[in-house]
Amino acid sequence: MIKVLIVDDSAFMRNTISSMISADPELEVIGMAKDGIEAIDKVASLNPDIVTLDVEMPRMDGIEALKHIMSKTPVPVLMVSSITTDGAEVTLDALDMGAVDFIPKNLSDLSINIVKIKEILVHKLKSIGRRGLVMQKVRKLSEPLKMPTPAQYSSQRKTGIVAIGSSTGGPKALQMIIANIPEDFPVPILIAQHMPSAFTGPFAQRLNQISALEVKEAEDGESIKKGMVFIAPGGRHMGVKRKKITETSIEISPDNGTYIYKPSADYLMLSTTGIFSGQVLGVILTGLGNDGTEGMKEIKNRGGRTIVESEESCVVYGMPKSVVKAGVADKIVKLEEIAGEIINAV
Repeated sequence: MIKVLIVDDSAFMRNTISSMISADPELEVIGMAKDGIEAIDKVASLNPDIVTLDVEMPRMDGIEALKHIMSKTPVPVLMVSSITTDGAEVTLDALDMGAVDFIPKNLSDLSINIVKIKEILVHKLKSIGRRGLVMQKVRKLSEPLKMPTPAQYSSQRKTGIVAIGSSTGGPKALQMIIANIPEDFPVPILIAQHMPSAFTGPFAQRLNQISALEVKEAEDGESIKKGMVFIAPGGRHMGVKRKKITETSIEISPDNGTYIYKPSADYLMLSTTGIFSGQVLGVILTGLGNDGTEGMKEIKNRGGRTIVESEESCVVYGMPKSVVKAGVADKIVKLEEIAGEIINAV
């Protein structure tokens, strides 16, 4: 049984989340708290496997409580966040402080999305709760990047574009990677991170602040340039198309129901293989599910290169594991080594 502590100032939300969780035989609600002060006490006394933590609460909010929890009694924390730009900023702060992931909280249409929200919540609680808290080694930006020994890829073709897919745990992983890519990086980087639409813009801005490269939320029709990082907008898919013989542009498409995740790593990677063929470097990071596996297969089929994050550093070893099981991973490396591997591969 995975032991869950629910923290929310709303009795309605506490009971709603509890009902969702209690319906699953592998999950057990071992306690509830109505504010951050109670949360800190109950994390210490009940020793839960995972905590759902609301952001806005009286006496002590979720961010302040998270600071105490991660410094005194570290445990996987799933933030319950409103889907607004302000909510996105606060949630990204929480992820920087050690929260593992978040689930959307939209009271206005909760009755409509109840089945969907329950499915997402239960899946994340079980996957993260079983895994436990992964303490990732974080390198200070002032420290020199240790480059891995260049290894031989099956493909000898020159890399023309990097396509990255990530989900749970991805925001922090991407910060570590993108912050370590040099200013003179010779090809564009396109990223599909599973996030709501209100989150991807603020996330791109955060990456831009710590990166030597220009990072932005992608816009339909804009030209793809070397040394730029494009983040797929939440709720839609990002691909590439040939604008002119020598120019390639971003293509943003609405979801047609084919892909579970929006944006989809599969959609991104399959699109890049159509234009760049054997020149794609595909990278799959931590995340739930199997998004990216079909895309990585096609990258390999067309003569490209593939890298996946190892189980050791993954917050959730789902997406990378699926690629490894499919037999299409050229290299399996820890998160702290991925930036160096990307640099070596181009």
